[in-house]
Formats: sequence, C-alpha cells, structure tokens
Amino acid sequence: MEQASALEQAASAFVELRPRLFGIAYRMLGSAVEAEDILQDVWVRWQNTDRSTVENPSAFLALVTTRLAINVAQSARARREAYIGPWLPEPVDTSNDPTLGAERGEALELAFLLLLERLTPTERAAYVLREAFVYPYPQIADILQVSAVNARQLVSRARRHLTAARHEPIDKIEHRRLLKVFLDAAQTGNIAALEDLFAADVVSSSDGDGIRGAARFPLLGSARVAKFLAAYAPRFWPDTALTWVEVNGRAGVLVPRNRTDATLLTIEASPQGIHHVMWIVNPAKLDAFERSRSRGDADPPGRGWTGVTTSRAVRS
Repeated sequence: MEQASALEQAASAFVELRPRLFGIAYRMLGSAVEAEDILQDVWVRWQNTDRSTVENPSAFLALVTTRLAINVAQSARARREAYIGPWLPEPVDTSNDPTLGAERGEALELAFLLLLERLTPTERAAYVLREAFVYPYPQIADILQVSAVNARQLVSRARRHLTAARHEPIDKIEHRRLLKVFLDAAQTGNIAALEDLFAADVVSSSDGDGIRGAARFPLLGSARVAKFLAAYAPRFWPDTALTWVEVNGRAGVLVPRNRTDATLLTIEASPQGIHHVMWIVNPAKLDAFERSRSRGDADPPGRGWTGVTTSRAVRS
C-alpha cells in the first residue's frame, strides 16, 4: 500500500510536468513521436529513481528529458541523411496548447524548427531551455554539464546563428491571410499572382520519405515554384474540400488527395512574401498529426499518458 501511494505521488508529479517535458523534447527533435518515446523513458527512470533524494522533481525531470533528447538528436542526424527527399519537422496541432507547454511559444513554428537543425544538439538544448522555457543560466549549466558562462555563450551563439538565418516574422492574422491568397492563386494556376506572393528565395519542399507523388528535391525560386504549381493545379486541386487547422502555432490546411490520403500544407512568410511552401505527405507524420487533433481539449500534445499507467509501472 505504501509503495502504491508513493508511485501515485510520482505519477501525479510526472503528469503535472509532462506538457513542459514534451515541449522540451519536441523542440529538440522536431518529432512528436520521438518526444513521446523519450517521455516514456523518462517515466520509467522516474519510477525507478530514489525520489526521496530528489529535492526538485521539475529540475530533475527536465534534466533527464534534455539529456535523453540530446542523445537522440545526435543519432537523428544520421537517420535524416538517409531520408528520401526533403525532411520537415513532424507537425503538431497546437490549437489547445498554443505554446506547447512552454512559457513562450519560441522555437515552435515548422520553419523555425527546421532552422534549429543547423545548431549542435547542445546549442539547441541551451536555446530551447532559455528562450522557450526561460530557465535560468545556472540551471541550464547544470542540465548541460557546463559552466554558467558556457551556458550563456551557447545561448548567445545559437541566437546569433538563428537571427542571421531567420526571416522577419509576421503575425498569425497576416500569415493566415497570405496562406488564403496563396491557396486562391494555386488552385486557379495563376502564375502571375503566385510570383507576386513569393519572395525571391522561395522554396517548395515536399516531405514524403519516398512516397509516390512527393518531390524528391526542393524547388527553388519564384518563377520555378509558380510554374510548377500552375502545372500541377489541374490534377491536385479539383473537388478538394480544404480543412483549416492550426499547425505549430500557425495556420495550415489539410488537402485530401483521395479517400484515404491527405497533404498538410503550410507556409513560412515575412513582410517580403512567402519564403517556404511546406507540403507534408509522409503518412506517418500525418497520422501523428491526426492523433494530436483527435485527442481534443482533454488531451493536447504532451498531456496524454501514452500507455504508461501506474498499474503498468507496478507490473514492470
């Protein structure tokens, strides 16, 4: 009975912190599935820890989550080199949790998660902990096993890299408006209208991991992307009933391709226009996104127990 009570207390603490832990792991990896796997591992470690020696469960669980995420991020680079075609982060529905467990929504948009891939795993962890979750530098230093001075340097270096590469953001309302105008132009195959919307450096990426119909290489440049979309319009858009969704804090649409498949579409844009058109057709990523949508208000990303229960923990 005493053991069961202690385990219930451990579970209660974990469940309370779970959205934050998921938010850390997801931002570190750009994958909700991998983030969920890490949280399963964190829970197992938490139940097997001598919790009487843990003064601050929140700090302990954040430390374990971040270190596991760093390990997975180091191996993920090799896996992505074998990915067929462009790789985009796995989308999540944020309509019920706009900041995904963080104090700020930093490092959440798909395009920004893609930029984070340019950082080392340790730089990425330092940036995420500081900018999204506002951890103090001494705690970041403890998590990353560096000095407080080095923790500041990691965050500063990451911030410089990202600022240099990031386009000036626009607000949600303008983003949704631009996506709507883009959809109107793409559906009608209006090349001139598309070129007017695009920034000069626009890229169109189709993430399908080799699935039929997904482009193996990104398209670059406003003229080339506009002509491709215009040529593709008669086959892709007729009789489609678009579903508007929230994807990583921004507007997106689900475009049905047949009775069972769909494409998730969103954009990155700045005051200069649309810089990145992102098409996600990988069935595994779309299935994960649909699961995050179907959970609804009771269970947004990061809040579910994902099969780990106290009874399972006792049996294990």
